Amino acid sequence: MKKIPFLIICILFFRTAFSQGIIDHVEPPCWWADMKNNSLQLMIHGKDIGKTKASLDYNGVKVKGSTGTGSDYLFVDLSIANNAKPGKITISFKEADSVLATIEYELKSRVKESAKRPGFTTADMMYLIMPDRFANGDPTNDDMPGMLEKADRTSPNGRHGGDIKGIAEHLDYIKNLGVTTIWCTPLLENNLPRYTYHGYAATDLYKIDPRFGTNEDYRNLVQSAHNKGMKVVMDMVFNHFGTNSYWMKDLPQKDWVNQWPEFTRSNYRGGVLSDPYHSQVDANKMANGWFDVTMADFNQKNPYVAKYLIQNSIWWVEYAGLDGIRQDTYPYSDKEFMAEWMKTLREEYPNLKVVGEAWINYPAQVSYWLDNKSNSDGFRSNLTNVFDFPLMGAIQKAFTEKEGWDTGLARLYELLSQDFLYSDPSKLITFADNHDIERMYPVLKTTDNVKMALAFLATTRGMPMIYYGTEVLSDRGTLEGDPGKRKDLPGGWQGDEVNVFTNDNLSPEQKDMKDYISTLFNWRKSNKTVQEGKLTHYIPEDGLYVYFRALGKESVIVIMNNNEKYVKTINTDRFAENLKGFKTGKDVLTGNHVKDLSNIEVAAKSVKIIELSK
Repeated sequence: MKKIPFLIICILFFRTAFSQGIIDHVEPPCWWADMKNNSLQLMIHGKDIGKTKASLDYNGVKVKGSTGTGSDYLFVDLSIANNAKPGKITISFKEADSVLATIEYELKSRVKESAKRPGFTTADMMYLIMPDRFANGDPTNDDMPGMLEKADRTSPNGRHGGDIKGIAEHLDYIKNLGVTTIWCTPLLENNLPRYTYHGYAATDLYKIDPRFGTNEDYRNLVQSAHNKGMKVVMDMVFNHFGTNSYWMKDLPQKDWVNQWPEFTRSNYRGGVLSDPYHSQVDANKMANGWFDVTMADFNQKNPYVAKYLIQNSIWWVEYAGLDGIRQDTYPYSDKEFMAEWMKTLREEYPNLKVVGEAWINYPAQVSYWLDNKSNSDGFRSNLTNVFDFPLMGAIQKAFTEKEGWDTGLARLYELLSQDFLYSDPSKLITFADNHDIERMYPVLKTTDNVKMALAFLATTRGMPMIYYGTEVLSDRGTLEGDPGKRKDLPGGWQGDEVNVFTNDNLSPEQKDMKDYISTLFNWRKSNKTVQEGKLTHYIPEDGLYVYFRALGKESVIVIMNNNEKYVKTINTDRFAENLKGFKTGKDVLTGNHVKDLSNIEVAAKSVKIIELSK
């Protein structure tokens, strides 16, 4: 055997080791053939990779360019022709004439129906789950190697162990409530020392947190939900990321994040961006200030950041088979970038829906963010859906205060009367609480008030959302702040004495609420009139609010009695324009036949929903 000089052996060994160890991250980790947009930008991260140039030889795929940013990052721009076939692409990274590293990059076959999924609509009811607090299906992943925060169910702010398997095991329970769409708070890796259960400080945007499960677990959850006739919405965060991300140790570019001379928080004033008289300093602090000390603020004006985030969302939609996205802190991101993101996403997935969290209290300001052509500054968001925070505020007050000119049920009427501000009010997601807001039961104070609020959500315009635990009257107990809003769902952990899934040790009131929600929303799921019908409402009088949903020859009447003590018998002559031609009906909540529509009796603190008949 011919001897090889020692120096050459060392060089070969070095190059082999360099090739194996130089690259730490390749993002996106894979892509698909036959996407509408034929460009792809890879972010390659590894020691000295930024000094190289990328090359490949694959039919239908070309390197348009590669740009090093610092020594340890390389951005590689690829073009993927329509005739490119799925397969593994060998990409080489060269410095001068030497190949210093290679990777195999997979171009996958696209699922045929991925671009045609219908997305969520007004026919759906969304159920919000905080995974860490829902159910612990796999206790073995409560603590995982490399994850800084360990499980501690005794700590209200700690990780409690809920996971993807816990959700997957209870899909039938969720479906039986009348749910058609599941939204989980973020499931991506949050590898910070503490307070990570909520998920809003991601440290890896392409990886499910191992304490929740794996990427495959998440994809299987989506598929299982689809098999049961339910949809899945993924919670994404484009405004910020966790400061323990590898990026913060070595930024891909100096302006990857919004930098300040010293730590500067956002002013959290979302309305400033639509304010025609705003100062630039206020707008800049709103959009570029950091949300929190552990949440580094993305600079989406940087085109590489923008491309990264757009591709990340497309990757998850395609990989997991998503039906929609919930985008966190929507106005805090660069609004022009967000409009371009939505435009690109809708081109790739025409039916996909995105609901933006624009936590603002005035309809005029919320309407600015819903896709429209009428903003005075010419801005168009392209955003398909927004949360109705103004209506949420009205719901939290309407059922607990005395009836007056602008109090009580008049709050609901007045809020809805401002729907002319929205390009399409049906695109609003309605709710009474969520993971950031005090829960319904302690705010509304009685089960009757909770039932009335739920009946309103089920029958008014838009798409309703309820928060996990509402079905068993979850309250905050002695826990103040976020811990009180985010308590464990009883029965989700082995040894729980109270079990919502089996009804063990539930109080009569809790069982009744579960039955009520199931009856109400399963009816809604099958009633197109209340999902899509025209809304006509009447000015509240004497603690009574009456409205109709009508579609074709079908109609539903809803009567809300907000009086504390009095059963009300309503003469319906005032509602003749909507009752014309209808003689009888069916009480949706009791199943009883309503023989006489001329006078309808409604108990105190209750809602009567009647499907009208000729």
